Order: sequence, then structure tokens, then C-alpha cells
Amino acid sequence: MADLITVEDPDDPRLHDYTGLTDVELRRTREPVEGLFIAEGEKVIRRAKDAGYEMRSMLLSAKWVDVMRDVIDELPAPVYAVSPELAEQVTGYHVHRGALASMQRTPLPTAAELLRTARRVVILESVNDHTNIGAIFRSAAALGMDAVLLSPDCADPLYRRSVKVSMGAVFSVPYARLTSWPRDLESVRAAGFTLLALTPDEKARSLDEAAPHRMDRVALMLGAEGDGLSTQALVAADEWVRIPMSHGVDSLNVGAAAAVAFYAVATGRPTGQDGASPPAP
Repeated sequence: MADLITVEDPDDPRLHDYTGLTDVELRRTREPVEGLFIAEGEKVIRRAKDAGYEMRSMLLSAKWVDVMRDVIDELPAPVYAVSPELAEQVTGYHVHRGALASMQRTPLPTAAELLRTARRVVILESVNDHTNIGAIFRSAAALGMDAVLLSPDCADPLYRRSVKVSMGAVFSVPYARLTSWPRDLESVRAAGFTLLALTPDEKARSLDEAAPHRMDRVALMLGAEGDGLSTQALVAADEWVRIPMSHGVDSLNVGAAAAVAFYAVATGRPTGQDGASPPAP
């Protein structure tokens, strides 16, 4: 059973894991080095625990102690009960959900390990916005993608904002970092995957025409918001694919585009037995 400890000093060293959560540059450096990440909110904390991550500690407002009682009673990690005001002093913001947990990171698998069993893979290049990372992981989990591969400069999926936006879906989809970009794309192809680069370029085939859901093993490549995939990544792809647009819209936010493309990769559009779209009712 965890110890419930009331803390009244914002400088208490036991709260070190939770200090300066709004300092993005500090946290993105500190957390991987110290081997931790922060889960925020009851649902996300429970999903992190259920995914097998070890809890280092919890930071709770008093009213959340009863809500999290079953977790407190089950785990040996210390639980720090604090006032909302003290939580804000420590973290740098008003903790709306009233519950934070510091979780222990686990070693990442290698890309080769994930590729051995996956059939539908997402490859992200230079996606460094944590909100977009979280949205992409949530869609990947919901729409049946098997794994995510990240270029070396992608944002951390376990950063607090990414975890929060994904609603804990970052715990459901295994991911790995590619160490040599774009050279490692060749190893993905060598594992039997067709590399599809998502781009609004008019030379790309529509997802309907490409029919990725009929391919045996697919790796869908997406680039950063605005810039899209680099020239090197586009050259490395087997085929360029696009989402057809209407009303003069040239592209979607990468998170929205990912969701549309994942659906096409995982299941495709409903078709009749002859492969044509079914008639309207």
C-alpha cells in the first residue's frame, strides 16, 4: 500500500519530478535523461499503469485521493497530497485534472523488432509538435495501425502534452526511433514494406487509386506541419499518395490527414463485390 504524504512546502525535494512542467525545453531534456514521464488525469494515469509502466509517485489534490484510492492501495509508490495552490506553485500551471503521476520509462524496442510482426506502420519525419504527436498516436491506436517509427528529430510521445492529447493512446501503439535518417527507410523496405509518402503534390495518386488496404505490408510516411516530407524522404518512397481535396483546400492538419490516411491504409473505403463503391441506398 502506498504512503499518503501531505506536503506543504513547494520546494520539498520529493516533488522534484513535478517541477517546472510548463518549461518545455527543460522537461524534454530532463525527462528522458531521468527516465520518467508525467501522466495527467485519472484516465491517463490508469492507462499508463495498465500498460505496465511503473509508478514513481503521485501528486494529488485532496479531493482526488478518494477517486484514486484503488490505485493508491494497490501500488507501493508514495502519494503526495497537496493543495491546488501548492500544485500550481510546483508545476507552473493550474492542474485542472487534480492528479499527476510520475511514471518510469521503459527501454524502447528497435525498429527491426517492431517490423517483424507489424503490417501497418506509420513513419513520422520531423513532427515536433507535441499536440500533433498525441493526435497521430490516438488515431493510430483507434484505426488499427500496428507501430509508429519516428525520425531522430520527432517530438517525444511521452511528453505530458502528447500523452494528454492522445488520452493515453501512446501507451497502446508500440514505437521506435530510427537512428539514421533517411537511410533507415531502406531497412523498412527490406522488411517487406511498401513505402507510401503522403503529400498534397498533384503528381501523387489518390489513396483510393493506390488502394493501400490491399497491400500486404504498408509503411505510411507523414511529415511535419507546413513543410511536409523532405525531398530526401519523398525520393526514398515507393509511391506518393494524397487525400483528394475540395473547395480549394490544399491540405489538412497533419493530425487530421493522418486519421484519414490510417483509415484508408487499415480498411479502405467500403466497396461492392466488384470493387466499385456500393450504390446509394
